[in-house]
Amino acid sequence: MKRIILSFVPLMCLTFMQAGAQDLSSRLEELNAIQFKEAVEKSSRTAILPIGVIEKHGPHMPLGTDVYTARELALLASEEEYTVVFPWYYFSQINEAKHQPGTIAYSPELIWAVMQETLDELHRNGFDKIIIVNGHGGNNAFLEYFCQCQLSEKRDYSLYWYQTHYDPAVVKKAESMTMHDEYDQHAGNRETSMVKAIVPDLVHPELAGTQKGVDLDRIGNLSHVYTGIWWYASYPNHYSGDGSKATEEAGKLILDSVVDDLVKVIREVKADKNVPALQSQYFEEAENPLDTKQPY
Repeated sequence: MKRIILSFVPLMCLTFMQAGAQDLSSRLEELNAIQFKEAVEKSSRTAILPIGVIEKHGPHMPLGTDVYTARELALLASEEEYTVVFPWYYFSQINEAKHQPGTIAYSPELIWAVMQETLDELHRNGFDKIIIVNGHGGNNAFLEYFCQCQLSEKRDYSLYWYQTHYDPAVVKKAESMTMHDEYDQHAGNRETSMVKAIVPDLVHPELAGTQKGVDLDRIGNLSHVYTGIWWYASYPNHYSGDGSKATEEAGKLILDSVVDDLVKVIREVKADKNVPALQSQYFEEAENPLDTKQPY
């Protein structure tokens, strides 16, 4: 009996190993070290870094709204086009909401350093292409400058920031199922509907009307200037829009559309040879600018 058991256990282990190999998780944190090596190759050495933040989202949404959204988009897309997805990431620019309870605002130096080291570590572990999926609007200016600064020194990987695209026709259809939201930017109709489709138990549209999400326009006296206080001047409640009519059905409609677009982008990035080649050429020329052909 003992001999039978001893020979049977390895066979069971082999069966589970084979099943695991066929169903390789795209969630980096779920992979073991052996599976990770396989995942790097299966993903064509492509990873997604989904970025969110911890901040107020009106009176009706969870503080982790942007974290949930960015990672869900990445995970759903990775089911259709296999890509390794980094765990929850919330080191973001959120100085505009430090006056609201629950906001976790890291210093500019820290969010820069953590992102750069995260990218460098992903590359050290085999990824040559990294796609940022951002769920937080307050990151946009930071990410644009960060991406530009990747040219400040030679790097052997390419960074792509996915510019989330909302199909106007899909948004219009979703609005017909809910409402038109004049100030729809942050925790409004669209975002509330999407998060309702992701974590329905954490979203409470019935509370959305307890605070106002309209533009107070408190620096309308100024023209052609930018000031960091602009968001607080317009939306001190850190709420822009109206999420009271949001529905899970409308959110799923928008979510599916964005996922389809992201899948297309992932495939384009995997096939892309231009960015890596141009980066290599650029870094070589940047070392010897006097040798760069004029005109180009």
